[in-house]
Amino acid sequence: MSVIAEIIDTLEYKVEKLFEKSKGLEKNNQDLRLELAKAVQIIQKQSEEMEALKKQYETLKIANSLLGSDNNKRETKLKINSLIREIDYCIAQLSD
Repeated sequence: MSVIAEIIDTLEYKVEKLFEKSKGLEKNNQDLRLELAKAVQIIQKQSEEMEALKKQYETLKIANSLLGSDNNKRETKLKINSLIREIDYCIAQLSD
């Protein structure tokens, strides 16, 4: 009977260790999920900031070319033409 008792004790010990390891891994997994969520938020915030800066850059390029710079005149003309087409479309929609 003592051999069976030793096997049972050993088995209980190993099962206990597995539960401890499982709990540790679950906590680690939860911590990593939180860290990932924070990283995703940071990436999203940085993407939004980058888009805002791109828009600001485009606006500054247009303003610069309107002030007389020859560097971006073609782009500015294209943008103005695009805006005029959008306005014409809106007027046509309101006329109907």
